[in-house]
Amino acid sequence: MKFVSLVERNIKEIFRDPLNVFLGLFMPVLFLLLFTSMQERLPVDLFKPEMLTPGILIFGFSFLIMFTSTMVAKDKQFSFLNRLLAAPLKASDFILGYMLPFIPFAVLQGLVCFSAAILMGADFGNILMPVLILFLTAMTCISLGLIFGTLFTIGQASGVVSILITVISLFSGAWVELKMMGGLFVKIGYALPFAHAVDAIRALVKGAQLVDISNNLNVIIIYSVISFLLSVFVFKWKMKI
Repeated sequence: MKFVSLVERNIKEIFRDPLNVFLGLFMPVLFLLLFTSMQERLPVDLFKPEMLTPGILIFGFSFLIMFTSTMVAKDKQFSFLNRLLAAPLKASDFILGYMLPFIPFAVLQGLVCFSAAILMGADFGNILMPVLILFLTAMTCISLGLIFGTLFTIGQASGVVSILITVISLFSGAWVELKMMGGLFVKIGYALPFAHAVDAIRALVKGAQLVDISNNLNVIIIYSVISFLLSVFVFKWKMKI
C-alpha cells in the first residue's frame, strides 16, 4: 500500500484546479441542458436526456485524458517523478498512484450527469451494465492520458490530447448518430471504442439485452485491457523502472 500517499497527493492536485473541476463535472451538464432544450422544437429520440447522457458522458470522460496526461507530464517535467524514483516504490505503485485518483473523479462525473438527466425526466431502467461500460471507457481514457503524459512534455501532450478530444467528439456519435453521417465517420468511429460505448448504453436504455451488445462490449473490453497494459509498458520503459 505504499502508493496510497501518492494517490492522496494526486487527488488533491486534481481538485486544486477549479477549471478542471468545472470542465469535468459541469460542462457535460451544460451540454445536456442545451441539447435537451432543443427537443421541444425538434422532437427526436436522440435529444431525449436518456439518449443524450451516454454520449455526453463519454465526451466528458475524454477530458480525463487531458487531466491525466497534464499531471504526469508536469510531474515529469518538474522532476517530481524523478525524486519519487528514489523512493521504495514499484512500477505498479506509480501506475496505481496516477490512475486511481481519477476513478473517483469519473464517478463524480457520472453521478452529476445521471442526476441531472433524471431531474430532466430521463428513465435509465437498470443502470448496472451502463455503469460497467462507462467504467471501462473511463479506464481507457485514464490509460491513454498516462501514455501521453509519459511520452510527451506538457505542451506536446496538450496539443495531442486536444486533437484526440476533438476526434472523440466527432466520431463517438455523441451529438449525431454515426450511421446518419455515413462514410468515413462510420469507419473511423467504429474503429475506436467510444462509439461502441455510446451505442451499447443507448441500446440498453431502450431495453436491449447483453447478447444484443456483445460485439460492442467486446471492443470496449479489448481497448480497456490493451490501453492499460500499454500504459504500464510505456511508463516502465520511459521511466526505466
